[in-house]
Amino acid sequence: MKTRAVTRWREIEHTEAGETRLITEPYTVNIPVPSRDWDHIVLNTVTTAALGFTAVSVAWSTVSAGALLAAAGPAAVAYPVAAAYDAAWLTCMGLEWLSRYDPDRARAPRRAGHVFLLVAVAVIFAHGYLDVGFVVGAAGAVISAIAKGLWSLVLGHIAQPLPDRTRAWLGVRRAELTAQLALGAQQRQLTRMQEQHAALLSGLPSTGAQPDTSPDTAADVSATVRAAVRAAAATLPSATAADITDHLATVGIDTDEDTVRTVLDTSPDTLDSRSTGRVQPLAPRGQSIADSVRTALASGITDKSAVLSYVRTIHGQYVSSDTVARTLNRIERAS
Repeated sequence: MKTRAVTRWREIEHTEAGETRLITEPYTVNIPVPSRDWDHIVLNTVTTAALGFTAVSVAWSTVSAGALLAAAGPAAVAYPVAAAYDAAWLTCMGLEWLSRYDPDRARAPRRAGHVFLLVAVAVIFAHGYLDVGFVVGAAGAVISAIAKGLWSLVLGHIAQPLPDRTRAWLGVRRAELTAQLALGAQQRQLTRMQEQHAALLSGLPSTGAQPDTSPDTAADVSATVRAAVRAAAATLPSATAADITDHLATVGIDTDEDTVRTVLDTSPDTLDSRSTGRVQPLAPRGQSIADSVRTALASGITDKSAVLSYVRTIHGQYVSSDTVARTLNRIERAS
């Protein structure tokens, strides 16, 4: 067995004047030299030859097709376009290489490569035939066919067939990973959409309103916040504005107590009844349901049904009794 000398370095202890230190020392070892891998050398040689022949094929195809196309357009455009003829079947060869372990997936690029090769061969033959004759056209056209044939042989040598069960296992594993990639991409899109939605909501007018404002002011509150506040109030009838604010914060809706009071003090029934076409009593401008409830309590009206009757006298018969009851409870707790 052949060997070759290699210099390496090691640390050893060395003592001088009674003091020991670690020093670095070179030493030589003989390591075996593996014999030449002729299979690998031949494969590299064949691959290099195929690459060289492909370069010649592309050059000749570009010259022939470019000269043919230059008769119909500028040469500066015709020659770059002519390179597409060989580039097409070369691209199919690349796809066939990527699918070398899956014959089913490699079948489509292989067939497409043959079609594109026929197109390139026909164009090269047409140029040679029109300029010189049949023999020159055929001789030039075969160059691309030889390059394609060499690559097909190299690929066939490298792409060893796999057992059926191994191919089936690879197919299942590939499908699983593809599904995970697809889900990841879709989740990224959903996250982006959610961020865009949040940015859109943050750009809406501020939902913070002063307490006990008119219904027109409450209209500036976003529909999302209004619906959330009313849903929370219906679910938690005895909750205060602070409780509702904290509850909405836990589900990702940011608001404040003033906004909650504004939404609760503004009766949806009163607002909706504007479009019913019915005549309703006209409340003083700027007076909300909460103002009317406070006025009733200040006047000595404490019975809930009497307070409701008084509020309906001011704001109309379509005022919700639940709205009046919640407003009355909140005012009584605050006092």
